[in-house]
Amino acid sequence: MTTDARTALAGRRLPPWAIGVIGAVVLFALWWIIAAAFGRSAVGTITVPTPPEVLAGFVRSGWTYYEQNFAVTLAEAGIGYLWGNGLALLLSAVVLVIPKLEGVAMQLAITTYCVPIVAVGMLAVVLIGPPAAAGQPSGTAIFLAALSVFFTTVVGALLGLKSADRASLDVVTVYGGSAFTQLVKVRFIAALPAVLNALQIAVPAAFLGAVLGEFFGKIERGVGLAMILAQQNSDAAVVWGLALASGAVALAGFALVGLVARSLTPWSKGAA
Repeated sequence: MTTDARTALAGRRLPPWAIGVIGAVVLFALWWIIAAAFGRSAVGTITVPTPPEVLAGFVRSGWTYYEQNFAVTLAEAGIGYLWGNGLALLLSAVVLVIPKLEGVAMQLAITTYCVPIVAVGMLAVVLIGPPAAAGQPSGTAIFLAALSVFFTTVVGALLGLKSADRASLDVVTVYGGSAFTQLVKVRFIAALPAVLNALQIAVPAAFLGAVLGEFFGKIERGVGLAMILAQQNSDAAVVWGLALASGAVALAGFALVGLVARSLTPWSKGAA
């Protein structure tokens, strides 16, 4: 293929935003068709609502309903996000200063990832107990949110910290620098793209962990509790509305952290 043909082909390609819009339209069309064809049970109960029915559920529930429930869940996810990622980054830094602890750190991270979150949640809800007052964040949800982000951040941070240029590390050593100096002057800069990618992945994981924590009960508000109540009332439109709103919130957080990552590490994308 000649250079002119390649240029012409590149010019005919759709921009990323247009591809996203087309994909969303196709997805909603498929959803509408499936809901219209198979969205009713034998007794007439709605199992898969159509987009207009979900929109009507949004309007019926009102903004206050979503604001109250999402405010609690976002607080739980945010606190868990900070705790889980903070401990993961601290553990990764300790491993770089004391390399002999790497095996222990990886075993700990893998254990937190492999232990069934349902089993951990059952223990947490007994040990931590319910919130002190209605509307306050649940300790169980915070713990599960922190647990959900720990593994990915530890792995991402360790891989990033190990990606430092050997020549730069040798220069620090020659000038009398310690392992801590290498960590601050070289390894942290080299690891920043990988760490920020791990923190980006941790956003939806923290939100999901918080929602799962709310499914164990002993709370007054939250997205998880709202889903349970809507399901018990056979209100499929509200259940789907909460699910779609949760996905939108998680996606917004993911995109926001990605935007911060691109602005802080432009060299990782080939920019100046």
